[in-house]
Amino acid sequence: MSFLLVPLLFLLAAADTHMNVTDNPADQLVSVINNNRTAHKSSSLYSNQGLGCIALQYIKAYQGDCKAVGGPNAKKPFDSQFAESFAPSCGVQVSTLSSITGRLLGCQSKYVDPPKAFSEVLIENQKSLDILYDKNHTEVGAAVSGSDGGGPYFWCVLFSNGKKISSFVLEGGVAKLTQTGCFSGANDACSGAIDRSRSSHFLQFVATALVAVGYSFGL
Repeated sequence: MSFLLVPLLFLLAAADTHMNVTDNPADQLVSVINNNRTAHKSSSLYSNQGLGCIALQYIKAYQGDCKAVGGPNAKKPFDSQFAESFAPSCGVQVSTLSSITGRLLGCQSKYVDPPKAFSEVLIENQKSLDILYDKNHTEVGAAVSGSDGGGPYFWCVLFSNGKKISSFVLEGGVAKLTQTGCFSGANDACSGAIDRSRSSHFLQFVATALVAVGYSFGL
C-alpha cells in the first residue's frame, strides 16, 4: 500500500468511528448500558440492529404522548404489535422475533445526552436497575426520537434473550427507515432528516481531509 494513502485511510477510519458510535445517541446509550453491566459483573450485550429499529417503532406507538410514559397514566404497546406492526415496519422477519426480556422507557421535554438520559431519564429506581442487570438478557436495542421536530424526547431500550445473528433478522440485512430518529446497531447516524444532515457533515469532512492530504504531499 502506498504510504500516501495511510493518512487518508486513518482520517476516514476516524470519521467512520465517529459516525457509527459517537454521532449516534442510540449507539452511545448502548455503550453506557454495556459499561454499567460489565462494571456490575454482568455480561456485555450484543447490539442488534433489528431490535434497535423495533425500539424506534415502540416509541412511535406513543404518538408523542409523554404523559403516557410512567406515573399513574402509564401505558405500553400491546405485545401483539411486535409481530403485527413493529417487525414489518422495520423489515424484521417475524419468524425470527425473540422474547423481550426487559424494557426501559423514558420521556422528557428537553433533549439530554445519552449518559444523562441513562442516569436521569431511564434509571429511576431499583426496578430499573434490576431490568438493567438481568442475566437473562443477551441482546439490546436502543432508540431515541423527538416529536414534530422537537420535544418531547423519547428514549427506549429493549432487551431480549435471542441468539446473535439468528434473532430479529432483517430482510436484506438492512432496516427500513420509516421514522425519523436514531436506533442502535445500524452502522449509521440516524434515520430521516437527521441522517441526511449528518451525512452532509461527513462528506464535508472527507472533502477537507482529501484537500489537506493533497497539500501535505504537494499533490
